[in-house]
Amino acid sequence: MSSSVMETLFAKARAFSRRMALPETDDDRILLAARKAKDLGIIQPVLLGDPEELKTRAAGLGISLDDIEIVNSDDEALKEQLANEYFTVKQDFSVKSLIRKMKDRINMATIMLGAGQVDCMMAGINHATADVVLAGQMYIGPQPGINTISSVGVMDIPGWQGSEGNLLAFSDAAVNADPDPSELADIAITTADTIHRLFGWEPRVALLSFSTKGSTEHAQVEKVRTALAFCRERRPDLKIDGEFQLDSAIVPKVAARKVKESSEVAGQANIIIYPNLSAGNIGVKLVQIFGNANAYGPMLQGFAKSIGDFSRSAPVDEMVGNMAMVALNVE
Repeated sequence: MSSSVMETLFAKARAFSRRMALPETDDDRILLAARKAKDLGIIQPVLLGDPEELKTRAAGLGISLDDIEIVNSDDEALKEQLANEYFTVKQDFSVKSLIRKMKDRINMATIMLGAGQVDCMMAGINHATADVVLAGQMYIGPQPGINTISSVGVMDIPGWQGSEGNLLAFSDAAVNADPDPSELADIAITTADTIHRLFGWEPRVALLSFSTKGSTEHAQVEKVRTALAFCRERRPDLKIDGEFQLDSAIVPKVAARKVKESSEVAGQANIIIYPNLSAGNIGVKLVQIFGNANAYGPMLQGFAKSIGDFSRSAPVDEMVGNMAMVALNVE
């Protein structure tokens, strides 16, 4: 993101300095990102792994972990204590089963989150998004009133000036292949709340399609219209509108020509909701490749606690930016 926006996020994150579990310490980028995030003061990293091995590797990278908390993920007594703490909160698994499941450090980090030992967690550098989502579903569960886990991201697009400058938020481009109307409504509502929490924007959410306000009739268009009806029924306080083609959603001149009815979103959307994963994946990559945009995310949303998903190709600076976003998404 632009340095000014990133500094704003970092400043907000510093005010909370939340504890973040990071289980994928086999990857050097995690150690480097944890060090940088700690130095910036945006989180208090909690690394999972063998303390001596991690400190030795860190020294080889030219950094120190002496002031960063490391949880020994092989400590059986610690696992038993953690399992008992988690069991007092949620009884979906026996203590013995929880201890066994903690052989996988992603499970252990998510159980730490569920037990309240950390405020948030991030994984995904060496795991598929589906693995991170599964751990969140098993040990955390969805937030009240939301049944759909989704992802949210923010594109920083050089040379484009929209209602929030170079920035445009989007969802879902990582989790739901073909959401039904109810799921699409969940995605739109969750994204509006997430972006408001992160940036303080007044959300203006556009539900995208290949039709603008009835210009085409098709079952896929009807899905988006039904999702809009669900959004308005469930959250009449939010500015959510559709169905819009992308240009009608974010270009005022096009909206003025194509959208005949009054709309607080048309032409000035700051959040776009893709109708399916194909559109989302293609849309984000087009903007990255042809628009030289940075896409920050995907950040998972819809869980009862804040869980983040690193892109497996993410450089360290992008990881640190994502850490700040996930830390700020703690309710």
